[in-house]
Amino acid sequence: MAKESVVVFSVTNDLQTDQRVDKMCNLFVSQGFKVILVGREKRNSKPLKKRNYQTNRFSLWVNNGPLFYLIYNFRLFLFLLSKKANILYANDLDTLLANYLVSKIRKTPLVYDTHEYFTEVPELINRKTVQSAWVWIEKTIFPKLKHVITVNQSIADVYRKKYGVDIAVVRNLPVKNENTGITKNIRVNGKKIVIYQGAINVHRGIEYMVEAMQYLDDIILWIIGDGDIRQKIENQVEKLNLSDKIKMPGVIPFQELYQFTQQADLGLSLEEDKGLNYRYALPNKLFDYIQAEIPVLVSPLIEMKNIIEKYKVGELLNDHNPRELANQIKGMLADQQKILIWKANAKVAAKELCWENEQQKVYALLKTIEF
Repeated sequence: MAKESVVVFSVTNDLQTDQRVDKMCNLFVSQGFKVILVGREKRNSKPLKKRNYQTNRFSLWVNNGPLFYLIYNFRLFLFLLSKKANILYANDLDTLLANYLVSKIRKTPLVYDTHEYFTEVPELINRKTVQSAWVWIEKTIFPKLKHVITVNQSIADVYRKKYGVDIAVVRNLPVKNENTGITKNIRVNGKKIVIYQGAINVHRGIEYMVEAMQYLDDIILWIIGDGDIRQKIENQVEKLNLSDKIKMPGVIPFQELYQFTQQADLGLSLEEDKGLNYRYALPNKLFDYIQAEIPVLVSPLIEMKNIIEKYKVGELLNDHNPRELANQIKGMLADQQKILIWKANAKVAAKELCWENEQQKVYALLKTIEF
């Protein structure tokens, strides 16, 4: 490979929280590539910390809805066309169109990394016109792709059956825990900490978490992240007078997030079975919790259930009902013997479920790309 080989990664987020893409970028850097990561800058985006690769964020006058995706892909198309890249790397369906067109024009190899079952996300399943547009893009391009990656076997099986394309499974696992101590203490004497980290979007069980806090004493819930229903959740917290029990610090850069995760007593991932995207979900926060060696409470959806049953690191959710949820959280935190077992199992699982092991699959894929 020539020293000046270039790979351009594309996302539609603001580069603050996307651990998967950062790990992929660093992997390509380690293989001698010059890496450029393209995203967008929102009004509330924080400055990026220095990285091992180049970053570029588009500032757009519209930041949501169909017009945003149209404008972003047009800007991305022009940007990619101006670069002499050896590999284009599209993350998710919302960057695929621009990448595919440029890959055809410049005859550049394209890698497509689909982080979820995009056309079945809850935000689309009740918006048939918008959903059909994304489905059209997917079914037009997907069968023509040579290098496709996704995050779990369930999604890979669906796409393989649907489009007849071979798909590599690369789970969104964290790097091994290198505990450097705690620089921000969030512990409160006599209080347990329950944590949710990730997108604050519909059908992720967040509303139930908030309601459940009415029935839990001596527990603080941290909801870390941002999303479409953040304002709704903040209003709910205020209406229920739970501001002293629930902390919502917003987005925390992934380089700092582990500081919070490792101090928690229990990690939550309570997605509802609303659409195929969530049914097949395997959230990276589950692996972040395991890497931090804290017990977890997760929805009994197929991929998450497999992890819990194999590694015995926590429990499956019995019911989203807030009272039932509160009782289950209370029971888990009160059972010191089980907590010791879950934490010991997480310590073992963390050694297996890490990026250092999973990245070998990317190296194998890289060898198949001709550029």
